[in-house]
This record gives sequence, C-alpha cells and structure tokens, in this order.
Amino acid sequence: MKKFRQLLFTYRGYLPIPFLLIMVVYAQPTFTSYVFGGLVVLSGELLRLWGVAYAGSLTRVTGSVGAPEVIVSGPFAYVRNPLYVGNILTYVGFGIMSNALFPWLTLCAVLWFAFQYYQIVLLEEEFLEKEFGDIYKQYKQSVPRFLISFKRFNHPIQAHQKPNWEEAVRSEHRTFQALIIVWAILTLLWVLR
Repeated sequence: MKKFRQLLFTYRGYLPIPFLLIMVVYAQPTFTSYVFGGLVVLSGELLRLWGVAYAGSLTRVTGSVGAPEVIVSGPFAYVRNPLYVGNILTYVGFGIMSNALFPWLTLCAVLWFAFQYYQIVLLEEEFLEKEFGDIYKQYKQSVPRFLISFKRFNHPIQAHQKPNWEEAVRSEHRTFQALIIVWAILTLLWVLR
C-alpha cells in the first residue's frame, strides 16, 4: 500500500487530467453554474495560495515526501492540508462551472480526490510523525485533517513562520496557467452555447 501511496504522491499533479478532459467534453455551462462554480474555484485557489505562501516551494516536490519543519501557521493553523482542500474546492468549482454530467461527474471527482488525497496524507503523516515526533503529534491531535476548524492552533514555532507572497505567486505560476486555460475553455463553451 505504501508503494501505491507513493505513486499517487509522485503523480498527483497529473491525476486531475482525465476529470478535466471529461468535464470539457461534456460541458454545458449556464450563467448560474458558471458564476457559482467560479466562486468555488476562486475560494479553492485563494486557500491554496495562502498555504503555499507559508509552505513555500516545498509544495512542488514530486519525488519522495519530505519537509524541513512542520508548518503550523497561516491556513495550517486551521486545517492540516489546506492545499489539498483548496485543490478539491477548485476541481469541484470547475465541475460546477462546466455543468458537465452534473452532479455525477462532480460527485465522482469529489470521491476520487478525497480518496487520492487521503492516501497521500497518510504517507505524509507517517513521515511527519517519524521526523518531528511530539510537535507533529500535538498538531495532529489539535487540527483537523480536511475539515476547516474555527479554532486557531497556537504554537511557539509560529513566531518565525511568516508568509512569502512573492515566492507563493512564483511557485503557483503553473497552477495559474492551468486555471486560466480551463477557465478560458469553459468561458468559450459558455459563450458559444
């Protein structure tokens, strides 16, 4: 099972492609689906960008799981996996925007990405617990894995964990490109409809 999780981790950036292709082929956007879905996409990317501002370019690692420290500031103080939650919101938002095979394609995407990220997170948690011990165990017990908490986690290491927005924007340039391409395709399909 660990090899399967490692495979999912390594190729996690490519696994949304089948969903996006099916979504584009069967897209039937309406004004309502376009606007509502677009707001969900934006909320997902804003959460993701906020997380990248704290975690930095570590989020682009595709080899093996690793980290120099446990990030517990910014969105990580409310949810342990803000980037994955942001990704799921983004995919769901695009599913809603496209109105493709709605709601079944979006539901399948939610189930698939929840399964995929759950498997990846188990791999990451194993590493973090082994590498950082008590601090990670305390964090893990205090902050939910995927559901956003309204109670902020507090720890002394947060004092030096500050956001770097410039690096976050640089790190997210490929994500921005992908978002713009998908958004442009859905906009074109909506206009042509």
